[in-house]
Amino acid sequence: MSSAVVSTSAAQGRPFVFDIEDVAEPCPQPSGEELFPEARPPRRVVPGAFKDARLAGVTPASRLAVRPTPEMVSSGIAAVDALTGGLPRGCLTEICGPASSGRTTLLLAALAAATGRGEFCVVVDASDALDPQSVVAAGVELDRLLWVRCGENLPEKRLEQLLRAADLLLESGGFGLIALDLGDLPPQTVRRIPLTTWFRFRRAVEHTPTVLLAVEQQSIAGSCSSLLIKLGPIKLGSRISEQSTDIQFPAPTHAHLLTELEITAELVRSRLDRKPVRSAEITFASKTAWAG
Repeated sequence: MSSAVVSTSAAQGRPFVFDIEDVAEPCPQPSGEELFPEARPPRRVVPGAFKDARLAGVTPASRLAVRPTPEMVSSGIAAVDALTGGLPRGCLTEICGPASSGRTTLLLAALAAATGRGEFCVVVDASDALDPQSVVAAGVELDRLLWVRCGENLPEKRLEQLLRAADLLLESGGFGLIALDLGDLPPQTVRRIPLTTWFRFRRAVEHTPTVLLAVEQQSIAGSCSSLLIKLGPIKLGSRISEQSTDIQFPAPTHAHLLTELEITAELVRSRLDRKPVRSAEITFASKTAWAG
């Protein structure tokens, strides 16, 4: 072991001995590049030199396979099929519109088309508003239809029953069409459904032959829906305004029975194609059950 003798000015004549190995190295002084990093010359980066090993199993977006287009089935209305291409299996489709906008007409037409194909269907009725006579008149086969009625008084309780029934039905499987009728619930109540619930419904129906329909007053599922159809009645006043104001329309002398209502349908969203959706509208007629 080597040693050294050192005398300090504070203790003249009183040397002390210590090992050289125990002496700590002096603290390195920072260089000019460390004090002024902006003056540091740019480093040349070699492509792939710092590639993270964790990204080795990640597939680039350019190599991802194109998601196959889902199978489309008829909605029961030729004009709607021409607009949307039909209803997609394994996806969530939203049908929204105010009262008397044709929501029930499109729902019953889709049920009639599905039962006509030999499929079993479910309607989860949040407001217990489905009319069996209108169902029969639309051509729906009742022996292939399951009607889930939510009989609670409070809208929040009915909404809770609907969501619980939807989870059970999606988990069981075996249905060609599942319709969640939220059209008669207040919009502020329906907006309480979290987006995670719609995402869970979409994942549950994915890769299955089931068509999931959500009938509402306003769109609430957001990006979880693959197809969004907005319905609305044609306003008579808009047609009258196009004509001359000098035309006199005679007032009705007796009560009239409504037998038909013209409906407009607009394709608002479609995630089935990579191309952006162009706003398009079609018109179809909604007839009453007694009109034949």
